[in-house]
Amino acid sequence: MQHEDLIQRSITIITSNQHPRGGYIASPLFPPYAYSWLRDGTFIANSMDRAGEPASAELFYDWVAGVLKNKRPQVDSLLHKHEHKQWIDRSEFLGTRYHLDGRDDVSEWGHFQLDGYGAYLWGLTEHVKRTGNRDLLAKWRESIEITVDYLMAFWHYPNFDCWEEFPDYVHPATLACVYGGLRALGELEERQPLLEKAALIQDFILRHSVHDGRFVKSIQCVDELWKPVLTGVDASLIWLAVPFGVCQADDPLMVKTVETIENDLKHEGIQRYVEDRYYGGGEWLILTAWYGWYQQALGNRSEAQRCLDWIASKADSLGRLPEQVADSLRAPEAYPEWIAKWGEPALPLLWSHAMYLVLSDSLS
Repeated sequence: MQHEDLIQRSITIITSNQHPRGGYIASPLFPPYAYSWLRDGTFIANSMDRAGEPASAELFYDWVAGVLKNKRPQVDSLLHKHEHKQWIDRSEFLGTRYHLDGRDDVSEWGHFQLDGYGAYLWGLTEHVKRTGNRDLLAKWRESIEITVDYLMAFWHYPNFDCWEEFPDYVHPATLACVYGGLRALGELEERQPLLEKAALIQDFILRHSVHDGRFVKSIQCVDELWKPVLTGVDASLIWLAVPFGVCQADDPLMVKTVETIENDLKHEGIQRYVEDRYYGGGEWLILTAWYGWYQQALGNRSEAQRCLDWIASKADSLGRLPEQVADSLRAPEAYPEWIAKWGEPALPLLWSHAMYLVLSDSLS
């Protein structure tokens, strides 16, 4: 499919799978993904801003504001326990995904994730800057302040990574989302406490998340000392450079991190991490788009274009992009296990379409 056609098809798939209240379903034909994630949704909304569909993005942020408007008592209770050093069970934290009509998801899932809340602040700030409509901040104020309070207190708590795994660790990619959200809002509204917290998080990442001259997948506090615990790379570490700017794309730490990603996880597309067994550990379209976005930031336009072309080549006859492809599986024996459990991998995945649009926009 030609890029011009796939761009239009991607916009159509995203907008037609947006609930009237604003939530984006992660994948309409894959039951485990019949929810809206704050993280995925924020990047989908950002792609809509880039694609000339700001009304779709605004509707999503309206939906998040509706989801969070009744969460103040829950967050205040969490803050009280935090202040008094009381135990907080993982189930007490805010959810990572919600039903499309805004109800909480009470299923068994990796619900304590902070990346979506940080991304949400970053995304709505980007939307306000792109539209020039600062009145939106007043409309979303309640949800913004709930999110700020939540992140300012719990940013360093172990929580599930962006793949809903490894809940006992802290993940630099998650910290990057929190940093990016607090910094973006702090800069937009000139709020010094947010900027100071963002700087603290950035320093924390640089001091504790580096091993062998590069960033690591996850860290853990052992005997009051933070140490790398999963010392390999995860392709989501690219988030530290684009879009959240913990470091610049050409920072030596980032360069070596991406070199390791290339050595360990790159085929034609990009895989998640070395030990991945989910659907056999295939190549993910969103991560290939992110890698291309990073290469474009470095000025390597030809490699970014190659990534865009590769993603487009994975569209089916209806122009639908999957979550991942099984061209070079890390654990091929695990693939049939997941097929038996959940069926074929998610198709279409709205986040794949969104990151295709983001990469396309970065190349325009």
